[in-house]
Amino acid sequence: MRIAEVIGTVTLSQWHPSLGGASWRVAVPLDHAALAGDPGGRGEPFVVYDELGSRAGSQIAVSEGAEASAPFHPDSKPIDAYCSAILDTIEVDPLPSSDS
Repeated sequence: MRIAEVIGTVTLSQWHPSLGGASWRVAVPLDHAALAGDPGGRGEPFVVYDELGSRAGSQIAVSEGAEASAPFHPDSKPIDAYCSAILDTIEVDPLPSSDS
């Protein structure tokens, strides 16, 4: 599971019938540096299936791969990334110093 920030919404004119009732969000993964406030710690944007109602600027927990379709078991859904939580707060401990 990764933490990401929602930066936009995907608008579709057509979609797979099993995927109605949710939104598609564009999100960027955040590494430790980004979570601590460094804008350089952001990865490449990717698309996330969102049933929870995240918005631009929301920090979300993202399940990927086989885990992304687990909430729909026994049904099968063609998704690769799923918004599994909208995060209210994140506490980040500083990285250990490499001077030791």
